[in-house]
Order: sequence, then C-alpha cells, then structure tokens
Amino acid sequence: MDNSLEHIAFILDGNRRWAKAHGMPALSGHKKGYEAVRKITEVLPKYGIKYVTYYAFSTENWNRSKEEVKGLFGLFREVFDAGEYFARNNFRFVTIGDVTKFPKDIFEKIKYLEDTTANNTALTIIAAINYGGRDEIIRAMKKIARDISDEKCSINDITEERFASYLDTKKLPYPDAVVRTSEQRISNFLIWQLAYSEIFFLDKLWPDFNEDDLKAIVDEFSQRKRRYGK
Repeated sequence: MDNSLEHIAFILDGNRRWAKAHGMPALSGHKKGYEAVRKITEVLPKYGIKYVTYYAFSTENWNRSKEEVKGLFGLFREVFDAGEYFARNNFRFVTIGDVTKFPKDIFEKIKYLEDTTANNTALTIIAAINYGGRDEIIRAMKKIARDISDEKCSINDITEERFASYLDTKKLPYPDAVVRTSEQRISNFLIWQLAYSEIFFLDKLWPDFNEDDLKAIVDEFSQRKRRYGK
C-alpha cells in the first residue's frame, strides 16, 4: 500500500459563493480564499507534503466579468510580488498553464519569482494559472506535431512517457491526492495527471477550509489502497 502523500492538489472552489453568503463583493471572497491558501501552505511541510498545486485561474475564467478579472489581476500582482515571503519560508514557486496571455507586468513578476525561488527546498508551490487540461493537451500535441515535422521524432516514438514530456508538468510529480471544495467534479484540471490520484470532495467553501480539514484528508489518504488499475 502506497500511502505517502507528497503532492496534494486543490481545486479552489467557492470563493464567490462565500462572498455572496457574507454580503460581500466577489473580490472579497477571492481575497479570503487567498488567506486560506497562505494558511494551508504554511502547514503543509508539517505533514510531509513536498508539492502543492493550486488551481487558481482556469482558461474558462476569462469569461467572468471584466471587473472580476481585473480584481483577480490585482490580487495576482500582490501574490507574485511576495518574494520575501517565499524566501523566508524557503518555498519554491512554479507555474503551469499559458502565462504568456497575462499582462506583461504580471508575466514578468511570475518569471522573476520562479527564477529567484528555484533553489528553495521546503515546499514547491505550483500555481495553475490560465490553465486548462484540454488546453494543455492541445498545446502538447502542437509541440509534438512540430517535432515530427522537423524530424526530431517520428509517430512511432510517441509513448505515454514521451507524450508526458511535452506537458506543462514534465518536470513535476503527479498529485497523489486532489481536493475539491463545494462541488464534485474536476473541471478540466490536470486531466492526464490525475489518472490515479485519490480524489476528495468536501462539502464546504474554499475560504472555510482549514488545517483540521487537511489533517482529516492526510489521515484518510494513509488508509486508502492505491491500486493503479490493478
């Protein structure tokens, strides 16, 4: 039984509903959700977790109101400017998704944070931003097609391992567990990578997620039998 939980992924759902329930604008819910992210992130190493992925902004989120997207961009600027926070906690920061679509200043902040935290070792924080599982697979297929066209490889060279090397996660381990708050679906998240991940659905909104919830998940994960299709 493989019960080592080294990589946990979170689908951060419920920020807007939390804000509505408290009579606040949507952005207030996102800020409260970010507070929950920071609190959970800081305790993850205590549970032996080495990687965490947060589904923070999907390719579909561009369809939200211009006001909400603008507010999220402001929050991203604050997060990606927190270099001292990452340094103090020895956190490494990486992204998956097509970050080139963000405004230039946000893109530059992302790249600077990735570069300056590259050697940190306490925890790798993976932000899935402008990320969608289908989009990732299509982008990977385009890269493969270019390599075949350039005769860098042939169709017969394409195996599962070769295909995975074209994905955004090519240098990262796949999640052992994925946690979704308030809903019961994966919403175009890590379609390839979650094939054998343990899934946890919680009937609560993300801003209300706390360390007790995390501990319960870690404990339950340790009791599950991971069969990998066997």
